[in-house]
Amino acid sequence: MKILFVSLGCDKNLVDSEYMIGILAEAGHTFTNEEQEAEAIVINSCCFINDAKEESINTILEMAEYKDHGSCKALIVTGCLAQRYKDEIITEIPQVDAVLGTNSYEEVAKALDEVQKGVRFEKYLALEGLPAHGMRRTLTTGGHYAHLKIAEGCDKHCTYCIIPKIRGNYRSIPMEELVAQAESLAEQGVRELILVAQETTLYGIDLYGEKSLHVLLDKLNDIPGIFWIRVMYCYPEEIYEGLISSMKRNKKVCHYLDMPIQHVNDAILKRMGRRTSKAELTEKISRLRSEIPDITLRTTLITGFPGETQEMHEELMYFINEAEFDRLGAFPYSPEEGTPAAEFELQVEQRQKETWRDEIMELQEEIIFDKNETMTGRELWVMIEGSVDGENAYVGRTYRDAPEIDGYIFVHTNETLMTGDFVKVRVTGAYEYDLIGDMIP
Repeated sequence: MKILFVSLGCDKNLVDSEYMIGILAEAGHTFTNEEQEAEAIVINSCCFINDAKEESINTILEMAEYKDHGSCKALIVTGCLAQRYKDEIITEIPQVDAVLGTNSYEEVAKALDEVQKGVRFEKYLALEGLPAHGMRRTLTTGGHYAHLKIAEGCDKHCTYCIIPKIRGNYRSIPMEELVAQAESLAEQGVRELILVAQETTLYGIDLYGEKSLHVLLDKLNDIPGIFWIRVMYCYPEEIYEGLISSMKRNKKVCHYLDMPIQHVNDAILKRMGRRTSKAELTEKISRLRSEIPDITLRTTLITGFPGETQEMHEELMYFINEAEFDRLGAFPYSPEEGTPAAEFELQVEQRQKETWRDEIMELQEEIIFDKNETMTGRELWVMIEGSVDGENAYVGRTYRDAPEIDGYIFVHTNETLMTGDFVKVRVTGAYEYDLIGDMIP
């Protein structure tokens, strides 16, 4: 069948989507980007926060129209929304022919076969173990970078987060399997590996009895063809000496760390179920910058968590101003059904949450502009992402920028470059979030 595949949500979900596309391709199906042409539609859904939930529901309803009035003969929903609201989807959206839970996506080809036979298919494997996807995967990122999901689920149980209920407890993917995946990706032309999980810094603790991310980085660093290795989603309290040492000794590991802290006020951190404090966060940031002076630190924050006051917000603003994160995102708190925080007293009005978010992002814009201006004159390796129409210029990323979420550098050159090329660039100026530079011959 000709399939339209819609992947929503985070990059961990995207990895699942790429495996499903690979499974379907191996089964002989083809793909289209046109809804009108699709004979089957697969939606890998998300429901992490309310906006993501609404997007998933609206997408399902929109695609259901092609089941009623188009050429679509099979509508399949997978992923987090399918795991969390399977009964509601089956009952309230009759156009949906199959629903697969988060640990059952390897059944997608079987589901499509059963639907073609007239069977309404449901599959929800227990949230333990790992899907048996093997090596089948079709990259959707252009082929020059790829996400490597190193674990599934989470044991943290933060009071605002639904992930443990829809993804299960923490399960590390065996190291030999990850190395084999990485070697395969390198053979396909991937030059940047981006390590992702709900929490990367705990990798291996369930399989090997201790944190083993540093060992994995050592092995990945030895793979020919890989130029950059980037680590995302590190809980600050779990960052350990072995990881820092590995980042320092392995030349391919980017001096970049994504460290979501969510807040700094100790009372809010405790209500969130976070396992750190303001003092510990201050010490960890200082240590990372001392050990790795050119490190780029990214974080994310939640504004308007139940009980937050103007004074707590100002404490957070002061911390941001002092810490000067290189990259930062802030999001209004979203009360999620089934989480403890949704039942907390002292819920904050939506307008206040958004006001605090906007104030944080305005401050961060000033910080990043000042930081970017200090980059002038530096020489950096840049991965080319594409060209600028009508100009002798290209768009690229430095080690300081993860794809999709961080900034870019605009590279001026008369040479012809291809996506995925690495070139040396001298920074000549800065925009608000982006850099400008000249390619060094």
